[in-house]
Amino acid sequence: MLKIDHLTKTYGEKKAVDDLSLHIHPGEIFGFIGHNGAGKTTTLKACCGILRFDSGDILVDGVSIREQPLACKQKIAYIPDNPDLYEFLTGIQYLNFIGDIYKVPVREREERIARYSEALELKDDLGQKINAYSHGMKQKLAVISALIHTPRLLMMDEPFVGLDPKAAHTLKEIMRDFCEQGGAIFFSTHVLEVAEKLCDKVAIIRGGRLVIAGDTETVRGDTSLEEVFLELEDEHA
Repeated sequence: MLKIDHLTKTYGEKKAVDDLSLHIHPGEIFGFIGHNGAGKTTTLKACCGILRFDSGDILVDGVSIREQPLACKQKIAYIPDNPDLYEFLTGIQYLNFIGDIYKVPVREREERIARYSEALELKDDLGQKINAYSHGMKQKLAVISALIHTPRLLMMDEPFVGLDPKAAHTLKEIMRDFCEQGGAIFFSTHVLEVAEKLCDKVAIIRGGRLVIAGDTETVRGDTSLEEVFLELEDEHA
């Protein structure tokens, strides 16, 4: 579903991402782990076609984001760590705007909006303007807007930040259901316990370079992801 092939992205003299290769398959929840500045957000933005990159390629369902960005973007959804929403709109106006962009039929979008807004307990707030929303409410709205066109690939940058425990639990259920329907998820997180319990596979990145990747149980071994992460950080310090 998502193939990152020798991706390199530089900012001046600094290599933010250095020869990174990963493969996320349909049905997988793939966690991307690293400290601040490790290259996680840069990688995600490159995968979405937001950032140009220097070398390598990124394939979404076999299609190059470099060569056919529009075709790729029709298959993906991206939720940044701090969603920029049109705050002068109400929640429902924003969702219909996204539905219009992706040409989602009215009945289909109404069903999806109702389902996800009820699950995330945002339905009663959709009539309010987004500028009155808390960070958590904006995060919920971003999740709903990402799912409205039934993407094949969902990418998220720190999706659990700002969510209360109940909403975080609901999002995990939505993520599992999404992958059971054949989708794939690639997301970054600092919450190693969440990655350990939720992810089928994980990758740890440091200084733009891949340190380790594989099945969560294999990477974790007999310890925990937290211990593995800290040990790898010490080794590469």
